[in-house]
Amino acid sequence: MRMPQTPPTFGQLMSSLKKPDHLVAILQAVGDSTFNGRYLHWDELRFRTPPESLTGEDWWLGLKMRRQSGCRRIPLQDIRGQGFQFTVPDLVTDLLHQIDRGSGTFVEIPEQVTNAEQRDRYVVRSLMEEAITSSQLEGAATTREVAKKMLAEGRKPRDRSERMIVNNYVTMRRIIELKESPLTPDMVLQVHREISHDALDINDGAGRFRRADENINISDPIDGTVFHTPPPATELPMRLQAMCDFANGKTPGSFIHPVIRGIILHFWLAYDHPFVDGNGRTSRALFYWQMLHSGYWLFEFISISQFLRKAPVQYGTAFLHTETDENDLTYFIIHQADIIRRSLIELHAYVGRKSSETRACLDALQKHPELNHRQQAVISHASRHPGFVYNIAGHQARQAVTYATARADLLGLAKVKLLEQRKAGRMFAFIAPRDLELRLQSKGS
Repeated sequence: MRMPQTPPTFGQLMSSLKKPDHLVAILQAVGDSTFNGRYLHWDELRFRTPPESLTGEDWWLGLKMRRQSGCRRIPLQDIRGQGFQFTVPDLVTDLLHQIDRGSGTFVEIPEQVTNAEQRDRYVVRSLMEEAITSSQLEGAATTREVAKKMLAEGRKPRDRSERMIVNNYVTMRRIIELKESPLTPDMVLQVHREISHDALDINDGAGRFRRADENINISDPIDGTVFHTPPPATELPMRLQAMCDFANGKTPGSFIHPVIRGIILHFWLAYDHPFVDGNGRTSRALFYWQMLHSGYWLFEFISISQFLRKAPVQYGTAFLHTETDENDLTYFIIHQADIIRRSLIELHAYVGRKSSETRACLDALQKHPELNHRQQAVISHASRHPGFVYNIAGHQARQAVTYATARADLLGLAKVKLLEQRKAGRMFAFIAPRDLELRLQSKGS
């Protein structure tokens, strides 16, 4: 990642304007705040050809004037005491509309994910995905396959990377429990404590502010370029309270769309960087709290980090564009809103695939009305993964049930010979038979 070129400020551009009447020509040539529907930063705009009769600086001035005419200010201030603001250009309005409507493609999803027999399965799947990819964004080296197996089996983490993933998973479950509560500084510290337990280089760093002697900045590990210097440690209690007031809707006095508020909360904690480590994971967890707290229940089922991990440079650049262009949060809002839109579309595609697979298995399962919905889920999975090995702890974690319930489920499937039961050391293993389809069809034939 590289530092984008800082644009000339609005004040600098106005002071260098030689003919005041030229401003009219600039505004006539620059109709809105975007270029071909894109909200470009100066670092990108300077390589494009400006409208006829305008210089690059004239063009930038026109865009800045269009953007400032609709800017909304929030209480967050940078380390120089300058405020942050954002605008809502048409592309943001369109993204918010798509998010509010579930990307315009969610005709079937509400019935499927509100079905009590499938809801837990979708929640656990999304929590696992978010826990893994959010941790990988912060340096966890464990592969997705190993991490999913660890969470599915309920295995204890073997190293720091696996501990990060387990912590994330536990924290995301806690966020769902806390969604009705207002955000408080103590809750933020609790979230950080859970997300960073035994996963920090500094042993006592979990659940506390960084101290004044802990010099924290965001820099390039290769050439040392400093991308971000957070506020002084002495300001953190005051800043965290201001952030909670914003999250709870106490500030500002005007309406802010809940999705924008959640995205800004994500940015705010990352900007303040109140902890020695784990700030990114905590900020994304608070984003989920904000969305669930605002009534966006579908966010229990999506993972934004899976898309952030695919393009981490774009994620970092969205932060840098905001900071280098007079604290314009619109860059970060656009980036995150598009990530949310893509996450919703992915959820729809996933549910569609799983629904097709489920329907293909339903006819065969009709011959086994004695199976509960958890056992049906195991058999549906086993039909697609012959030879897969299940254990009681893993089934307990996937289905979020007690150990006794998980044990009864798997023993019941072994009893009707839909799984093969074997002893693995002191534990039972349950294996998906390769002739499962025949076994399902045989009953009653």
